Amino acid sequence: MRIAVIGQSLFGQEVYKELRKEGHSIVGVFTIPDKDGKADPLAAEAEKDGVTVFKFPRWRLKGQAIPEVVNQYKAVGAELNVLPFCSQFIPMEVIDHPAHGSIIYHPSLLPRHRGASAINWTLIHGDKKGGFTVFWADDGLDTGPILLQRECDVEPDDTVNTIYKRFLFPEGVKGTVDAVRMIAAGTAPKIKQPEEGATYECIQKKDNSKIDWNQPAAAIHNWIRGNDKVPGAWAEVDGQKVTFYGSTLVDNGTAANGKPLEIPGASKPGIVTKAGLVLFGNDSKTLLVKNLQFEDGKMINAAQYFSAGSSAAVELNEQEKAFAEQMRAVWKSILSNVDQIDDSTDFFKSGAASMDVVRLVEEVKLRASDLQLQNEDVYMATTFQEFIQMCVRKLRGEDGEEELVVDYAEKNVNNMTIKIPHQLFINGEFVDAEGGKTYKSINPTDGQAICDVSLAQIPDVERAVAAAKEAFEEGEWGKMNPRDRGKLMYKLADLMEQHQEELATIESIDSGAVYTLALKTHVGMSIQTFRYFAGWCDKIQGSTIPINQARPNRNLTFTKKEPIGVCAIVIPWNYPLMMLAWKTAACLAAGNTVVLKPAQVTPLTALKFAELTARVGFPKGVVNILPGSGALVGQRMSDHPDVRKLGFTGSTEIGKQIMKSCAVSNVKKVSLELGGKSPLIIFSDCDLDKAVRMGMSSVFFNKGENCIAAGRLFVEQSLHDKYVQRVLEEMKKMKIGDPLDRSTDHGPQNHKAHLDKLVEYAQAGVKEGARLVCGGKQCARPGFFFEPTLFTDVEDHMFIAKEESFGPIMIISKFKDGDVDGVLQRANATEYGLASGVFTRDVSKALYVSEKLQAGTVFVNTYNKTDVAAPFGGFKQSGFGKDLGQEALNEYLKTKTVTIEY
Repeated sequence: MRIAVIGQSLFGQEVYKELRKEGHSIVGVFTIPDKDGKADPLAAEAEKDGVTVFKFPRWRLKGQAIPEVVNQYKAVGAELNVLPFCSQFIPMEVIDHPAHGSIIYHPSLLPRHRGASAINWTLIHGDKKGGFTVFWADDGLDTGPILLQRECDVEPDDTVNTIYKRFLFPEGVKGTVDAVRMIAAGTAPKIKQPEEGATYECIQKKDNSKIDWNQPAAAIHNWIRGNDKVPGAWAEVDGQKVTFYGSTLVDNGTAANGKPLEIPGASKPGIVTKAGLVLFGNDSKTLLVKNLQFEDGKMINAAQYFSAGSSAAVELNEQEKAFAEQMRAVWKSILSNVDQIDDSTDFFKSGAASMDVVRLVEEVKLRASDLQLQNEDVYMATTFQEFIQMCVRKLRGEDGEEELVVDYAEKNVNNMTIKIPHQLFINGEFVDAEGGKTYKSINPTDGQAICDVSLAQIPDVERAVAAAKEAFEEGEWGKMNPRDRGKLMYKLADLMEQHQEELATIESIDSGAVYTLALKTHVGMSIQTFRYFAGWCDKIQGSTIPINQARPNRNLTFTKKEPIGVCAIVIPWNYPLMMLAWKTAACLAAGNTVVLKPAQVTPLTALKFAELTARVGFPKGVVNILPGSGALVGQRMSDHPDVRKLGFTGSTEIGKQIMKSCAVSNVKKVSLELGGKSPLIIFSDCDLDKAVRMGMSSVFFNKGENCIAAGRLFVEQSLHDKYVQRVLEEMKKMKIGDPLDRSTDHGPQNHKAHLDKLVEYAQAGVKEGARLVCGGKQCARPGFFFEPTLFTDVEDHMFIAKEESFGPIMIISKFKDGDVDGVLQRANATEYGLASGVFTRDVSKALYVSEKLQAGTVFVNTYNKTDVAAPFGGFKQSGFGKDLGQEALNEYLKTKTVTIEY
């Protein structure tokens, strides 16, 4: 068809482009005159295509159509007028002229909300449903017959901007084009608008958008969001007109702690909190406002009301100075009427409009891809100096939307001052547990309390899961480009490296790990893990699959790998930070959000990790940390219907309970790394020095608190006595002491209950007749120290031969010379299958044994050699699923199959 497009704006531009793609002939574009020398987007697009563009200042004069204008319009010979968005009054001589008449896009479900501020009133009235109408123009005000309508849900915190971007713009463009398609096909209906339910509201302008405080909180919230961004709901505060943006209703049960702000007419003073400005309705219920704008156009975060303008200036380095000069040139190109851009130049006072904001944001992206700038940021930094300072802070990662508030427990230890967060971390904030409940985290070196830690309760789990769900479904994280997600994880690894000594010190005093080991393994491997998985973020992909074709049709089938959603992670106490990293890095790389429960006895490095995620700019709700009991917090995470995956490392007994709960609740995906009794077979043809050294490591590494520790050594009979003697000599050299002492080999066990179990375990071995060569008891010193222990003559039926000690206890049994299959049968006679090992110089024997051992990991002539790229996980009752390596990603992904017929 021959179509005249009458209107303006980006919406009009998109409708115009889609109509051309449909093959229609656009015979003329009728739009508004250029403003400050800049063409409207619709005009600019049409002019680029060589389409005739008319820019009439008006169509009517004193209520009458201007003949010259009407004649120019008629000359184009349009068969249909399409008015996607038009701010001008179009005379009926133009509306009725084409053979098919005129159609208009209107952003409400007519007959409700007739008038120019339809979107505003949809929100002001708190409508649950919104949408748009394409109708046939008549001589009434939005009263013509309906051609097409489409509706959407209105979210509780929608603003004009969000509902427009989410639905009214993209679906409105499609709907308008669909309407033209129906007209061309002769199937377009004309449905008379009902009078029932019809409303007409006035145009929202600044002078009639003042807030009436004498109404419920929900009504105030609807008024603010219904006027956000244009024209802006305002009120008198401290003698000036202040406009309110970014309103949300908040839970009345949440206490608002902050500084009161008197607002004339309000039922109660507002409260300026670290989250924003809390306001009260006349029903005593509350809402939260994020941003405020003053009469001079300056916008601030509402949380900064009492401190606006007090932040210290950032000193720019040479690279940042070069960036500032680039941006000065951009400002000059936008503000062409300004002779010179100096630090005090105000973007908006110099003539910039909303479209200029969009351009500025895009220009910044071209020059600094790492800088994630939003339109709002420009409104909050209106002068050139403020703008550059804001950009630099963002580039440095110092810009958090809200200042991270951390109530540290500070300790002077290990020749440094460590700062330990000790509250729950939920939705990007450190908060107290429900009811203020706490417990003491104990230093196993001396048995003294390190600090009080918040003890999570069921309501805290609910808040954390809700935050994680919102971050995944609605937040920035769920929309983030995978490569940007990887950049964020790389930044986190870099910051962890900067804090590695502090992290290692916290790990040492909280878990008893020897500092040098904590630095290299607990923390070092954690950093490596985040770097490894950061590299996978933009390499997660599906595949195309050739399928049988049902001729004459053709099909394309492909798979997509998608994140699961909210993942719960429960980690043990032996490697607090490393176990967090092994699971969380893969989880985040896949695009999920996480609620993590550290072991109750070792929560501190997890909370420090939470702080670092906030410092590098992880969006709120992506990472949530809940110290608490497994029976309460862990159980609720297993049962929660909004958790779609649970990763657990711990005992087999608890793993079975978790698996059952996950199945009963919502059949959530599960991965389990459970108990082990890993066999290590030492043949007489081994490299003895290496077998002794690695055998010691296989048992005593990390005080024996090691999931893959060799729970039982099988030594060939001809080597047995010599091997035991050599091991005993090495054990006598081990230095037991303060884990922060660099010369210490063996620190305290993790906590008192575990120490007591080790004592009982050794007593059971003696009682059953095993030979206690050394150790077997608590050290005579403060703290939770247990002597490195050696048992020999251990028979297969004994308790210590079958059960895991999870401590520094070496269990040695002998086997007959040459009896390879016999020792394999004994090694595999366990319900566990996490790890195993073999020492021999015979390659054929090594390959045979490694093939027959029933374990997820087999070490040959080495032990404890794990790597971030190598999958790790067990067989049988040691669990299923993998940590580390590419396979770990599959634990946090789901596969979707898509088939398209064409």
